[in-house]
Amino acid sequence: MTDASLTASPETPDGGAMTVMFDGACPLCRREVGLYRGLEPLQPLQWLDVSAETTTFADPQDRSRFMARFHVKRADGKLLSGAQAFVALWLQLPGWRWLGHAASLPGITALLELIYVGFLRIRPTLQRVVVACERS
Repeated sequence: MTDASLTASPETPDGGAMTVMFDGACPLCRREVGLYRGLEPLQPLQWLDVSAETTTFADPQDRSRFMARFHVKRADGKLLSGAQAFVALWLQLPGWRWLGHAASLPGITALLELIYVGFLRIRPTLQRVVVACERS
């Protein structure tokens, strides 16, 4: 799915901050976002769990779209998805900015997108493994 196919975004106030949209129902996503949330960003970030029942959408079908891929909505309103979203977030976080700058080099974001799409294919299996490990 490309950014162009996303026709709506969660109905949340932006307050001039980048909004990080994540699947809080995913144990992998929760862990990664927890790591990021522990850092002091260059600019304010809002964290939005798109799996939460309290999160509303202009189109109810958008919930599954936003849960399927990582997204950020920049302060200027531009919606980014996949590798572009990660790069935008990394550029705001101490300890991760170097990776954001490296990923911004020509061709690197496109390569990261291919890797991300591959990860998305195995994500359900990895989620089951993490849940099983958490239970034991």
